Amino acid sequence: MRDGFITAACGAPKLRLADCDYNAEQTFTMMRAAEQAGVKVLVLPELGLTGYTCGDLFFQDTLLRGAEQALATVLEATRNLEVVTAVGLPLRVHNKLYNCAAVIQRGKILGVVPKTHLPNYGEFYEKRWFAPAPAEAESLPLLGQEFVTFGAGQVFRCENIPELTLGFEICEDLWSPDSPSLRMARDGAVIIGNLSASNDVVGKDAYRRQLVTTQSAKLLCGYVYASSGEGESTSDVVFGAHQLIAENGALLAQRRFEGGLLVSEIDIQRMAYERRRTQVLGAGSGNDGCEETFTLTEGKTKLTRYVSPMPFVPEGREDRDGRCREILLIASLGLKQRLEHTGAKTAVVGLSGGLDSTLAVLITGLAMKMLDRPMTDIIAVTMPCFGTTDRTRNNACVLAEKLGTALKTVDITASVRSHFRDIGQDAEDHDVTYENAQARERTQVLMDIANQTGGLVIGTGDLSELALGWCTYNGDHMSMYAVNASIPKTLVRHLVAHLARDNAGKDEALHDVLEDILDTPVSPELLPAVQGEICQRTEDLVGPYELHDFFLYYMLRWGFSPAKIYRLALYALEKRYSREVILKWLRVFYRRFFSQQFKRNCLPDGPKVGSVALSPRGDWRMPSDAQWAMWKAELERMG
Repeated sequence: MRDGFITAACGAPKLRLADCDYNAEQTFTMMRAAEQAGVKVLVLPELGLTGYTCGDLFFQDTLLRGAEQALATVLEATRNLEVVTAVGLPLRVHNKLYNCAAVIQRGKILGVVPKTHLPNYGEFYEKRWFAPAPAEAESLPLLGQEFVTFGAGQVFRCENIPELTLGFEICEDLWSPDSPSLRMARDGAVIIGNLSASNDVVGKDAYRRQLVTTQSAKLLCGYVYASSGEGESTSDVVFGAHQLIAENGALLAQRRFEGGLLVSEIDIQRMAYERRRTQVLGAGSGNDGCEETFTLTEGKTKLTRYVSPMPFVPEGREDRDGRCREILLIASLGLKQRLEHTGAKTAVVGLSGGLDSTLAVLITGLAMKMLDRPMTDIIAVTMPCFGTTDRTRNNACVLAEKLGTALKTVDITASVRSHFRDIGQDAEDHDVTYENAQARERTQVLMDIANQTGGLVIGTGDLSELALGWCTYNGDHMSMYAVNASIPKTLVRHLVAHLARDNAGKDEALHDVLEDILDTPVSPELLPAVQGEICQRTEDLVGPYELHDFFLYYMLRWGFSPAKIYRLALYALEKRYSREVILKWLRVFYRRFFSQQFKRNCLPDGPKVGSVALSPRGDWRMPSDAQWAMWKAELERMG
């Protein structure tokens, strides 16, 4: 499927206990509905052709023959459907009875998977009726097919979509420490289906959800879980048709106490990338002879799954606040250790009145508190020049005062003008030299003050700026410890907002200045102000950071192509940005990302706080002269 998205579904047809004809009709009706919905992989409940709660009726030949005939009926009714479906039924093999999943497509049985782990506790006594899966797989005739593989741990590979391999297990198999899904994942299964009949008691749904999401994370796979519902016996327990679809630890969709289909899309390219990157699954299990193949019609998968417009920022307030607390703790612990190790007497921070320097000084303050040192050991330096506005200067001064730091103002205007005269730069020519000379002068001032006071210069640049190279080489690009280096701009804003809320009601003046800083346009303030207002807005020049952070996340974290990132950006952000705007800034992102690697290759130390970072020492190793020709060509084809 295009971009690696495979539409998968779990279903809970209404059934009648021991009425195999009725159950067969409900099964093929649901398969047809799934086909119409574009589903490629469908998982149905455990023993769905008979019902799970038939009890000692499983000993009756009539029921067992009825189950086989029901499967034959389903095969005949769905011979034109390409959806790969796992159907549950009891099956006799060598005069033993097995709880099985028949994997079918286009009227053919691709394989039969028996349940490995049988429960024998509480209300579940499967060992009374069924035998566990045999140790070795075998081939047997079934319903007119001469050879059908029968055995646990089988995988089913798609011939024309190399990344797509399926595996199936049954209910208790997931609960067991040696789940067959581990073996299947090692053999390449990226989507694993579970046919289940799990009853509902208070709290069990949360446990099932945890199991499914954890298994998908551990095995780097999509996991599709279908449990039985209406029609099962309620003599002692109730079955709530719990349906779950997870991918690499994230729950894509779930439903409970409802029948019908639950549909979502599993990104198998994403799983393939993560398996290549981590190599945690190791070699296959040597599952010779337990592999069947199938084909699917390729096409564009319609997306229904949720894609966050800000992937670095948790959605819910509680989750977001928790993330903010954790990031602040990690960053401040890193700085605490560096200050202790170096014996630094001070921490020197250039305070501009903007978001990044605000976050840097706040993190530095937290580190000083951990060290039980006075806030006056922080030297906050304001360095006004041509573009500094009263608003940002005043905010910087108020912030330093409210935090209790030592405040030093160094007006660099005269120094920069002198430098212009030294190098023959026209002060009226507002080119890149005009701007960068100010940035480098500020860094020199900070470094020298650090020397004077026996301190360290604390960097303020963030992850988004590093990705775009939006920093002056050997200017704000350089420091002695860069506390913001792995924090993207969208998250910087939320961290400052979090700290502003923390001070509401405690220190209103500090709260108010943080709120005003949040409301200030992002700007390096290197060009002269116009009527006292900021005229240089970063996002007008390099594009919205909301877009660039989205691009950065999917490029670095998942290795997606420009076309796939563009598709996801359209899906997640089309209400905020037009197609033309998204494509324009995506081109800018790739051009700048490739051309600015030389700045990232000599970054100062800084704490990693998330899964995406650009440190050349561990997270992103890329030659500075890497060409972006192939990425550029793909972008040009899109436009």
